[in-house]
Amino acid sequence: MQPSDTHNNRIAKMSFASVYPFYLAKVEKKGRTKEELHLVIRWLTGFDEAKLQELIRDKVNFETFFQHASLNPNARLIKGLICGYRVEDIENPLTQQARYLDKLVDELAKGKDMKKIMRAP
Repeated sequence: MQPSDTHNNRIAKMSFASVYPFYLAKVEKKGRTKEELHLVIRWLTGFDEAKLQELIRDKVNFETFFQHASLNPNARLIKGLICGYRVEDIENPLTQQARYLDKLVDELAKGKDMKKIMRAP
């Protein structure tokens, strides 16, 4: 099953800053930290802390957020279900990148080891 064009457009226009508090609440509720969340985001996107804060402050949408990112080459190793979709099978690159981030946040919240989340050998 592939996300519809409407679904893809909705993700593209959604503000990263509006979703970020939900990511943070999800991981903190499960005993993980803001620093761990930022580490995972930085691993996926290549952003340093200052750039991440700038993008949150500027309330950029996911399209702009991922345009500025240097996606980690190991992101392709992220697999599994998120929101009813297999992330490795999503054809729209932007939707796939947003779902990669969702999957990493889920793994962090579920207590997965950081080395495994960041697909370290």
